[in-house]
Amino acid sequence: MEPAVAFGNVLRRLRLKAGLSQEELGFEANLRRTYISILELGQQQPTLTTILKLAAAFQRPAKDLVSMAESELKKANKSLAKTRAAR
Repeated sequence: MEPAVAFGNVLRRLRLKAGLSQEELGFEANLRRTYISILELGQQQPTLTTILKLAAAFQRPAKDLVSMAESELKKANKSLAKTRAAR
């Protein structure tokens, strides 16, 4: 799993937990809905400025978003390693 995909998974999970549409999150973070979609799909990596805007929209420290993405990445890589070892 790529870091951008891990961040996108976290972003989608947080957005849904907050009960926000992509458009609503975009409004709160001053970002376009299409950019939110691209981030959630892991097609682009967010800049630091974008991470800070998203964190403010979720009323969380930016380090939480990065830490959650890092955990998602580690979990996926462990799962991949187990799958490879089982072959």
